[in-house]
Amino acid sequence: MARFWFLAGSLLGGIGVAAGAFGAHGLKAHFEANGQAANWETAVRYGLFHALAMLVVAVASALPITAVCRRRLRASGACFLAGTLIFSGLLAILALTGIRILGAVVPVGGVLLLAGWGWLFAAGLQLGSES
Repeated sequence: MARFWFLAGSLLGGIGVAAGAFGAHGLKAHFEANGQAANWETAVRYGLFHALAMLVVAVASALPITAVCRRRLRASGACFLAGTLIFSGLLAILALTGIRILGAVVPVGGVLLLAGWGWLFAAGLQLGSES
């Protein structure tokens, strides 16, 4: 499982850097015209933060840990991945297209990101315990 989270985090991190650069340069005029630069920047920033969080999940998953801790890390990684795709993905699509209804679904991604942090906290409570 560590390999999956490592690859997912690395891929999303690379996409985040590319999206940030593309937004700052290739899409600058588009965002100035439609006023969506803030949404694009938020999508990129949250994507990058949670790419790093998935790398933390990957590293922690590679440690000698209990089955309970492993399940909590898996839940955390799944929430981070789904939350990032929904939150950052839909926010980016909103910034590109202006389809406002997408803004109603973006909070679902935010809730998943919060759940990911909660699961990571729960896994941290289990780290180092023998049971």
